[in-house]
Amino acid sequence: MRRRSLLLAGLAALCWPLLGTASPMQGLRPRGQGSFRRFGFHVYDATLWTGEVPDGPPLALRLDYRRKLSGQAIADASTTEMRRLVADEAQLSIWDQAMRRIFPDVRDGDHLLGVWRDDGAYFYQNDALIGAVRDPAFARAFFGIWLDPRSSAPALRAALLGRG
Repeated sequence: MRRRSLLLAGLAALCWPLLGTASPMQGLRPRGQGSFRRFGFHVYDATLWTGEVPDGPPLALRLDYRRKLSGQAIADASTTEMRRLVADEAQLSIWDQAMRRIFPDVRDGDHLLGVWRDDGAYFYQNDALIGAVRDPAFARAFFGIWLDPRSSAPALRAALLGRG
């Protein structure tokens, strides 16, 4: 199943330019994937694409949701997790408001793609750009939710980085 998912993801990245737009995953290669569960519920499957550096830009993280969640709940959870990595409450509040404006409600089968570039983070829903936070510190903290050694989901981190 994992090999099939990575193959399909790779094919999607290769075919995107044929649609007339550059793929947000251009230059990236599939690295790893895993599932996130909370209180026994399957919340999402995650797939990581990386460039030369596995835990820094450029990279892309796709979350394939298996549950219905509000954009507000996604922003709340993201802010809570980022608080583990960032102590500046004023900055977290600014980022929280940005995420609340960007993150949509999702349902089973939807996916969100976050792309970390040198100038910040770009977000896509079902392949359409929905917003960006052009702040490298935000991108580092946001993707740190999954990739920082202090992640609250170490097994998922290991799987994404191909170590699990």
